[in-house]
Order: sequence, then C-alpha cells, then structure tokens
Amino acid sequence: MFSGFPLFPPQASTVAARVDALYFFLIAISTFFSILIATLLVVFVVRYRRRRDEDLPRPIHGSLALELTWTVIPLIIALGTFVWSADVFVSSRRVPPGAMQVYVVGKRWMWKTQHMTGQREINQLHVPIGVPVKLTMTSEDVIHSFYIPAFRTKQDVIPGRYTTIWFQATQTGTFHLFCAEYCGTKHSQMIGSIEVMEPSAFQSWLAGGATGSPAQEGEKLFQSLACITCHRADAQGRGPRLEGLFGRTVHLSGGQTIVADADYIRESILNPTAKVVEGYQPIMPTFQGLVSEEGIMQLIAYIQSLQAPGAEVVAPPGAGGIKLLPAGAPGAAASPAAGGAASPAPRTP
Repeated sequence: MFSGFPLFPPQASTVAARVDALYFFLIAISTFFSILIATLLVVFVVRYRRRRDEDLPRPIHGSLALELTWTVIPLIIALGTFVWSADVFVSSRRVPPGAMQVYVVGKRWMWKTQHMTGQREINQLHVPIGVPVKLTMTSEDVIHSFYIPAFRTKQDVIPGRYTTIWFQATQTGTFHLFCAEYCGTKHSQMIGSIEVMEPSAFQSWLAGGATGSPAQEGEKLFQSLACITCHRADAQGRGPRLEGLFGRTVHLSGGQTIVADADYIRESILNPTAKVVEGYQPIMPTFQGLVSEEGIMQLIAYIQSLQAPGAEVVAPPGAGGIKLLPAGAPGAAASPAAGGAASPAPRTP
C-alpha cells in the first residue's frame, strides 16, 4: 500500500511484501510504546507531583498483576517478533531447487556478472520474471554489499570467501542496484540496474552475446595453467582426481574430513598446502596472483561440471524454467558429454 509513496521502492520480489510487513510492524510497536511511555510520564509527573513540603508519598506494596502484565506482554511481543523475523530470514536465505545461477564479482567500482550460459555484464543483470535467481558472489578487493531495494535483499560481498543470495522477481522493469558498504572514494558511483524481463524476451536476450560458459572458460584456464599434468583421469596423476569431487566429503592428511564446496576449492587453488588430501604430497604451487576471482569462479564451475565415472550426465546448474543451450552448443556449460570430464581441472589438494 506504500508502493506509490516516493520514499518507498516498489515491492518487486516474492519476499519484499513480507519484509515490509515485518518492518512496519516494528515501526508500529516502537511508535505505540514510545507514545505510551511519554504519555504516562507526563501524566504521572502532573498527577503525582509534590504539592506541599509536608506531603510524603504513601508506601507501595506492589501489584503482582501489574508486574505480570508488563513482563508477559513484552515477552510475547519479543518472542513473536523473533519467530516472525527468523521465518523471513530463513526463507530469504534458503535457495529454491533449480534456481538460475549467476556469478557476481565486486570490484572498485563496478559489479561484474556472468551467467551460466556465458553472457557477461557490467553494472547490469538481466533476469527473467517468476524464476528464482541465485547469486554466488565474491570481491576482488574490499568489502562491498550487493543491495537491490525493490527486492528487499542485501548481502555483503567479501574478499576471500563466497556469499550467496537469491531472489525471485515479480515485476518486469528496471530496478536500482547499489553498493551499500562504503568501499572507497567512488563508492557512490558503484551503482547498476537489474533488468527483469518476460521469459520470452529473456530467452531472446540469452540467444545473443554469449561467449564461453564459466565451465568452458574454467576448462581453458585449467589447460593454460597445465594442471592436467598432475590431475589426470588415470592413476598416474600426482594430484587427486576431480571427477565427482564437488560436494563430496574429502579425507585430509591428519584424519580430518571436509566437504569440497566452493570455499574449499578456492582455498586449495590459492593456498594448496592448507588442506592436503590424504595419500598425496603437498607439491602443488600456489596460484595466488596468477588467477583472478573471475578465473577462480570459472575453475570452480568447471570442477562442478565434472561427473564421477559412471555417473549420470545431467545438465549444468541452470535457469529453472528457462531453457538452457544444449551441451556442446556455443555458450553452453561444459559437461562430460561435451568432453568436460575427459580433462581434469586444477589441483585441489
């Protein structure tokens, strides 16, 4: 109901109305108790003021009903607010299955995005209406914050780690994108836009401008870094095999275990001796300074596309209901069927 008021952006995502309802509830509660306390303060000051010097206050023995009232009612309000806000928070962080995936890299002072079908954008992101979109984000330099007011979503973008958010647009149009974390002298210029399109228009947009998918670019990068010399598909490699690695539990030297997620693979590329796989020697050199954050994301996408021997070949993470390009087509993500599994990726110790 506040969408037409200039101080409030439109509610353009599935979570926006829920966030606004919680926000206005908190404002209403704060306003109510502020007025109540201020009014009682004035009434008590006037009514119970000392009129004569000899007046003495009567002893007060307390009221159990009154004490229970001002204890139980705030407790109920606080617990109800917690449950409500926790439900909104969890739903805004739980990514629906089949969400369209996009990589985002923050850099002073721009946003660089790449779709799984290869399209790259700067300070702009095209998405289809009605489709969940998951953003996997990192920063090349300092802390940024990816903020879309119309979607009521904001997430810090941190160097050295990956953060994720998701949204599902409910209106077509152009919506503001800001960096909400002060990142330097041109922080105010780190702005962009989200273009929400009808599915047919988005499909037409996808048909043009694609280069290589992140997985394909990751395969090229792994070839240029000569990682195939250690990460071979046969038993002769000096590094572990990477087919089917992503999401699997890895046994490390020393007896620890870890899940091979994006953060683990990133650390293994930049600091390969930090977590060495059981049965292998810490001989891998670091690629710190040799691979950009975009390149690391591409390597991760390539490793994620590799299938374990004998596993069913599935489509790469895609766009939900949006049709992806077939494997092997220009701009399609690499898969074992397209030759992706025949070549190992960069070493993950």
